[in-house]
Amino acid sequence: MGKARRDVSEETPELSGVDLARVALRAAKDQARARGEAASQRKQARRTGLRSGARADGRDPQPLGKAITRLLAERGWEAPAAVGGVMGRWPEIVGKDIAAHCEPEHFDDEGRVLSVRCSSTAWATQLRLMAPQLLRTLNTSLGDGTVRFIKVNGPSTGPARYRGRLRAPGSKGPGDTWG
Repeated sequence: MGKARRDVSEETPELSGVDLARVALRAAKDQARARGEAASQRKQARRTGLRSGARADGRDPQPLGKAITRLLAERGWEAPAAVGGVMGRWPEIVGKDIAAHCEPEHFDDEGRVLSVRCSSTAWATQLRLMAPQLLRTLNTSLGDGTVRFIKVNGPSTGPARYRGRLRAPGSKGPGDTWG
């Protein structure tokens, strides 16, 4: 054992003075660099995790889209929000021709019924014939089962019907041919 110790000491000369200071400085720099890298990694982990404390919780900052999605899910507003989006994109879904003559009016969330008002009885009949295809298209874009039924309404009644002396008895006025 004494011989091994003597071999090591022969290979590395004794350090003194300036050399010893250089070695100590290099060791201190290496230790500081290692501590700095560890701190940088911790800081990066905090930045990417967006956590406010030791553990992530609901109070931590979140991207806006994620927060809105979570709010919609918690409140059960997913279907009404999706249908509201469809009402805004109605011309894209049904086409410009149909959108010019038919517009969505109301969505009943409980029965999942979409009410659509048409400008004339001819368009109402046409939309009733197209209802199965339109229902498939809506459920494809909104999610299966979001809309179960499409209620197609004809045109509104038009001007108020006043009783006057030039009115034929029993007449119902312009009715559904108005518009």
